[in-house]
Amino acid sequence: MQLLTDHDLHLFNEGRHLRLYQKLGAHLAQPTEAGAAPGCVFSVWAPNARSVSVMGDFNGWNPDNCPLTLRGQSGLWEGFVAGACLGQRYVYRVNSRFADYWVDKADPLAVYAEVAPGKASVIWDLDYTWGDGQWMADRKARNALTAPMSIYEVHLGSWMRVPEEDNRWLSYRELAPRLCEYVRKLGFTHVELLPVMEHPFYGSWGYQVTGFFAPTSRYGTPQDLMFLIDSLHQAGIGVLLDWVPSHFPADGHGLGYFDGTHLYEHRDPRQGFHPEWNSLLFNYGRNEVRSFLYSSAMFWLDCYHVDGLRVDAVASMLYLDYARQPGEWIPNALGGRENLDAVHFLRTLNEEVYRAYPDVQTIAEESTSWPMVTRPTASGGLGFGLKWDMGWMHDTRDYLARDPIHRKHHHAELTFRMMYARTENFVLALSHDEVVHLKRTLLGKMAGDLWQKCASLRLLFGYLFAQPGKKLVFMGGEFGQLAEWNHDMSLDWHLLERPEHAGILRCMRDLNHLYRSEPALSVRDFEDDGFAWLEPDDADHSVLTFLRRGNDPAQTLVIGCNFTPVPRPEYRISVPAPGFWHEVHNSDATLYGGSGLGNLGGVAARPEPHNGQPYSILALLPPLAMVVFKLRPAVPSPP
Repeated sequence: MQLLTDHDLHLFNEGRHLRLYQKLGAHLAQPTEAGAAPGCVFSVWAPNARSVSVMGDFNGWNPDNCPLTLRGQSGLWEGFVAGACLGQRYVYRVNSRFADYWVDKADPLAVYAEVAPGKASVIWDLDYTWGDGQWMADRKARNALTAPMSIYEVHLGSWMRVPEEDNRWLSYRELAPRLCEYVRKLGFTHVELLPVMEHPFYGSWGYQVTGFFAPTSRYGTPQDLMFLIDSLHQAGIGVLLDWVPSHFPADGHGLGYFDGTHLYEHRDPRQGFHPEWNSLLFNYGRNEVRSFLYSSAMFWLDCYHVDGLRVDAVASMLYLDYARQPGEWIPNALGGRENLDAVHFLRTLNEEVYRAYPDVQTIAEESTSWPMVTRPTASGGLGFGLKWDMGWMHDTRDYLARDPIHRKHHHAELTFRMMYARTENFVLALSHDEVVHLKRTLLGKMAGDLWQKCASLRLLFGYLFAQPGKKLVFMGGEFGQLAEWNHDMSLDWHLLERPEHAGILRCMRDLNHLYRSEPALSVRDFEDDGFAWLEPDDADHSVLTFLRRGNDPAQTLVIGCNFTPVPRPEYRISVPAPGFWHEVHNSDATLYGGSGLGNLGGVAARPEPHNGQPYSILALLPPLAMVVFKLRPAVPSPP
């Protein structure tokens, strides 16, 4: 019995197969012959093998009695095993044509695996009845570049644990109601999950992937993960997945040296080994490897209804000399440092994803100034929908870590971003990478005493939401986690019993609701006139004022940020129109743990031009705080 057609073989070898998971791996099957026993079709790519067999629970782990057959010159081995059934474990015994090498390998296309430290694949199906039809029908608008996108980044194994039960993590199904309710109440629009693909080393946070088609079994079955995603969708929350096509671990049961040759990776370590991560690099110039990776991306979109893929470590893919010294890398055919094969792969990936799913987003974690990451491939771009703004994160973090008395000398760290903000479609990310490895937590990075730290964190979140671009906050930051993130521990939820942390959480909730209710904060994120400085140069007072525009002038917001612990009374802010400018957000509110200084509901505009605007207001800017003003519509006089 065969699943692979000649057309499949052709597409695979040409590097154009987008859904290998439908044909390779393990597929339960019922033979067409009357009376024949059901079983499973196994298929795997091993072009340099002398023989390949499958062994598992169904044959007593005998490597000899279930051989597979090579399909022509494709390098694909295939065979039917009667009696193999759902839930049984298996591996491939691969005997190489070279040096009498043999090895037992997990299935690269397995959709499920036994729980680590076990290494075997598991025969499984992906049957699931989804209940997210309404979300899927509406998600184009939810994921649009003009829509508010506020992302809560989560590591499932450490978001919440059960300390009473030996500190165990929650399953996908246990997480579903808790995570849905928490994210819904806080107002985040999306959740981004650190890699959920199977990985042997838990301390890699999922970034050392061995199962590119299998969710980690640590938290449950594939259907359990589907239930979590389905639940989030039904709660009106999108789901983004971290996806890692840049590298993979050298674990013996994984992709490395798969058939006695460097199959998925480059042979030369100057091209095929990552010195920082001690991992192997995909060979994007090999057609079959590209088919494998394209299919992995499509798999999560097809089978798990995810709303986008955040592509990890794009810079390491684009540059041949990434993390290498002179002499440790090989230039491309043109003599340059660009990985031309990776560029081709990424462009094709984005073209195919958006062709199949124009209602999702691909997001690049790209940390350099590579041009046109989020521009169409037809214009020479890489074709991503969004890109993380690493520069904004570093500059703003460094600025707020400085003693306020010195900040006036570093004012450009806040304003420089707008010199390049319109060159890409950016996500402003306060990610997991910023709260580990002795970098301190977001709260810990802030200068001053505890009150000033909390006020500065609320100001940071306000500045995040007020700037053009989509938003991302790693779990724990939303309430001022004190301890650095530890993947083996739960977040410190007990901190919410302290008023200062509860106040930060309330501020995050209200910022999310402001963000979602005010179109000016999202609808023109990537248009030239969606943002305008009102006062970018007041370094002496460490104050910034600017406005955000929607599609209607009535949607305009005026924003003032005071980055010192000194109140600024009667600070003149230019405004575009007369009337009463209502204070719609104040991060210094007592509700948030602030001092309670403000503008008593708002300020009336004066016909006094200022900084290019025809009117101005005299506002109180509280210490270490952001205030947001919106013109209150005039009430019509009664007839």
